[in-house]
This record gives sequence, C-alpha cells and structure tokens, in this order.
Amino acid sequence: MSLKVSCLNPIAECGLDMLDDRYQLTDNTEEAQAILVRSAVMHDMELSDNLLAVARAGAGVNNIPLDTCAEKGVVVFNTPGANANGVKELVIASMLLAARDITGGIQWCKENKDDPDIAKSGEKAKKAYAGTEIKGKKLGIIGLGAIGVLVANAANRLGMDVYGCDPYLSVEHALNMSRDVTMVKSNDELFAMCDYITVHVPLLDSTKGMFNKAAFEKMKDGVVILNFSRDTLVVEEDMRAALESGKVGRYVVDFPNPTTVNLPNTTVTPHLGASTQESEDNCAKMAVSEIRDFMENGNIRNSVNYPDCDAGVCSTEGRITVAHKNVPNMLTQFTGLFAKDNVNIENMVNKSRGDFAYSIFDVCTEITEQVVKELEAIDGVIRIRVIK
Repeated sequence: MSLKVSCLNPIAECGLDMLDDRYQLTDNTEEAQAILVRSAVMHDMELSDNLLAVARAGAGVNNIPLDTCAEKGVVVFNTPGANANGVKELVIASMLLAARDITGGIQWCKENKDDPDIAKSGEKAKKAYAGTEIKGKKLGIIGLGAIGVLVANAANRLGMDVYGCDPYLSVEHALNMSRDVTMVKSNDELFAMCDYITVHVPLLDSTKGMFNKAAFEKMKDGVVILNFSRDTLVVEEDMRAALESGKVGRYVVDFPNPTTVNLPNTTVTPHLGASTQESEDNCAKMAVSEIRDFMENGNIRNSVNYPDCDAGVCSTEGRITVAHKNVPNMLTQFTGLFAKDNVNIENMVNKSRGDFAYSIFDVCTEITEQVVKELEAIDGVIRIRVIK
C-alpha cells in the first residue's frame, strides 16, 4: 500500500524526487497521509482522519492550524535554517541599499536616459544620492536563530560592530556565532546604541507590535530598521510618525501591504527573503526528509506542535508510536498494558511539549490488533501508529 502525499503549493522537484515508490502524489487531500505546503492557508481546511503529518517548506507556520492539528494527532513540521542563507544575503543587500541611495540613483539614470550629456549631468546629480558606509556602524540583531547568526557573522566580516539580543539563544547557534558579536541583555540596550536594527523573531503575542512609539523613542535619531520577519511586529502608524519626524531614517520591510507601500523613506520588497532557488530546494528536501522519517520510522524532527522524538531505525520485531496528552500516569498505563499482554519493551523514548507528548516503543514481539485497541482506549491517547 502506497503512502499518499498532497502538495498544496508547488514543491521543488529535487525534494519530490526523494519520495520513492512507497509514496504516491495526490491532489485529493482527503486521502493524503501527508501534506507538503508553503504559503497556502490551511485554517479553513477540513482535516481528514487519514492525515498524519504536515510539512511546511519554510520556517513560518502561521498558515497552519497548529492546535487543531495537535488535537487530532497530526504532527506539523517546518524547515528551520533551510532558507537562512537566502534571507541573510537579502538583509545584507538591504543594509547597503539603506546606507546608499542606490535605488534613487538608478531611477535618476532611467529618467535621464535620453540626455546626451548624461555622464556630465550625472556628476552634478550624484550628490543627491550620496550615502554612508556600513563599516564601523553599530548593528543590533534581535533574535539569534539560524538567520540572525548568519547576519551577525556576515556583518562582522564587513567591519560592523555587531550586538545581539536573544534570551533563548541555543548552544548550537552560540557556537556558530563569531566571538566578536557582543551580547546584550535587553532590546532597550540595542535601541539606545545601534545605527541599524534588524529583527529575526517569530510572530508571538510577546513580539507583536514590539516596534512601537515607546520603542522608537529609545532609539538613535536616524536609525535604520530592517524587518524580514513579519510586518505585524511593527505598529505601522507609529512607524509612519517616526519616519516623518526623522527618528527612523529608513525602514526596509519585506512585506508589502497597503500601509507599508505608502510609508515615506521606506524600501519595500515583495516577500523575497527566501525566494531563491537554493532556499526553495533546501526547504523541499528538508520537508520531505522529515515526512519520510516520520512515516517510515515514527521519528519527529523539527516539529512545531509536538516534541522532537527520535529512536532511530527500528531493529526489533515491532515499533509503535503514541501521540497523547501530557498528563500524569500515561507511561505507567502504557507499560502496564504491554506487561499484561506479554509484550517486552526493548527500547522506549518519551518526550513532551506543552499539553502534548509523544512516545515510541520498540518491542520484541509482533504488535497485535488487541494491543492497539487497548492503547487507544486509554484516556488521553490521541493517536496510535504501528510502524512495524
């Protein structure tokens, strides 16, 4: 029996090529066990009982109903870091565009293309597009995940003084970051000292509208703000006032909307951050790899609604996975049931995340339908899968 995968958006062929003959692509989401998605909005979708997993070929997952999926035992994956280099390069390019009025100069050349003395008149006109260099300027980075760390290292190599703030900085990202990056304890410290500020955090209740009137008042006059995370991190009317007063010298944002495209001294791009062939390929391959490991081995890597849980490849007679509520006494009930049915557990992995948990059991005997039914009957069990 083949496993059916549905793509809600075009997914790079190099990723789909990783699906072997055990998988079949389908346009029918009702029969799909897995869904691959980029930007398609899933909130109004009726989730089929056949659906086991959703993989977002990208980092943001605000287009997916995470809580609903978790309640149904549908594991949602994303691809952190797969598009990080593409975003990093655009952030660096945008800093240069903000420092030098390159777009203004290009536009002048277009407007004066019929001038036979354009070279001479250009020498007179160019002073209007003079800018500054980024070397020696202070860059503040809010959020040092995969993208933030790459931006920090690249800016450091360009001669900028780099400051970072991230209370949740992981050991992995800390080890990958240049030792010349100075860590500060609060965003307010960055606001007070930095010439450029770039933000790389997810949209949460705690980050929504974090760039507001109170934040702008703490910044240096003429600060440049770069936003490649979400437009809703910024209170846009407060940004308009800050731009008009000169408190913010320039705003670069990768999210066009009716407000951002009409802000003064603002450079807007049409969500180009991860729009490179390399990023799309990397995201597709990572998403498919996550789906395959989950479908074939029951392992969870890079989930956003269930805990990561990895037991490798099963080498025993059977493997069964349990998605369940994170409440007391669940494991005791599972192991007690296995003991009653004379099922010996050779390996067990259990992880929890918020209200939900996930367990993998490798056992030395074949898993019978009776065992599955008894596990399903336990209060708090959401979904049972027999992997082997």
